[in-house]
Amino acid sequence: MDTQESFGNSTCQNQVNMAERELSAFLGAVTELFGPEHATLSAKDWLDESEQIDKPHRATSSDWRGVTVAASARLPNRRTLVRDHRTLAASTDTKATPIMSANNFASVLGV
Repeated sequence: MDTQESFGNSTCQNQVNMAERELSAFLGAVTELFGPEHATLSAKDWLDESEQIDKPHRATSSDWRGVTVAASARLPNRRTLVRDHRTLAASTDTKATPIMSANNFASVLGV
């Protein structure tokens, strides 16, 4: 293996490491703030945005941060869509929720 190839592999591995750290931090924050459902969708957004980098092998940490910023910009629209979908699903749910009486509670609790 020559020095040029070794340097290329090292540079590539550094880029992979930077991208992994950035994506991991982003997904951790999204999961904590919005839940795993949004994190899964945001991961796809992040990967889509990462494809926009012209030369990923020469990307800097600020380029990966830009990917995160672009992916996070999609969150407000997604949150509105998910909230509206949940509201619609709840309003069209025709199942009746049973109302438990004191006797039901006692039997459920084993009292």
